[in-house]
Amino acid sequence: MASVSFAERLRALLSTADAAADLERYFGLDVVDGVVTPAFTGSRFEHLDGGGDRADIANVVTAADLIAVQTLSVQVPPPAALALLEGHLAGEISALLHQIPADTDMANAEPTLLEPGSPADRAWHLLKGEKGLGWVTTNKLLARKRPRLLPVYDQVVRCVVGHPESFWLSLRAALAADGNALHEQLQSLRDGVGVPETVSALRICDVVLWMSHVAGHKEKDCGGVPD
Repeated sequence: MASVSFAERLRALLSTADAAADLERYFGLDVVDGVVTPAFTGSRFEHLDGGGDRADIANVVTAADLIAVQTLSVQVPPPAALALLEGHLAGEISALLHQIPADTDMANAEPTLLEPGSPADRAWHLLKGEKGLGWVTTNKLLARKRPRLLPVYDQVVRCVVGHPESFWLSLRAALAADGNALHEQLQSLRDGVGVPETVSALRICDVVLWMSHVAGHKEKDCGGVPD
């Protein structure tokens, strides 16, 4: 039997009957003791303080960015936070962010934007090399700064989609195939449940994949590479 390609697996995962309901639940609100709060703190990831790609702060890491990644259940240790805000990492990461477009969707991106040696790849390795910033936190920081181009990626999503050699390039190819069919499917799914357009198709992809497996991931103790 022929093996299922990454793109085929992704399309199947994003086309389940539960996808819309999972999105509604993730971006919905709960009422606890009369107080309305987000059902999942991660629903505020892209919107906190106007977003990490807001024009005036798109190329610098801010304190709000560091709080935003906490909504996705990771923390930047204080030494790394200080390095990003006012230390040796601040200028280096800013210089790289200037070279990474903030207005390009992954589906429309040239592969060169995501290939090894690209500014995005160099930014990933720069952050990953800082003590306390593992691959999961690094992905979430970059997704906060470039939510249309760079994906949130963690142990749960990695477990459910498998381990492609390059997640970025594999995901880009899948989203762009057949005239951006999967990208447009994600936008339609987002619009159909009333999630704001400011939430990128890339983030919709992440949420649907994460929601589909997070409970099972915990129950089965799937493990994975630590952050």
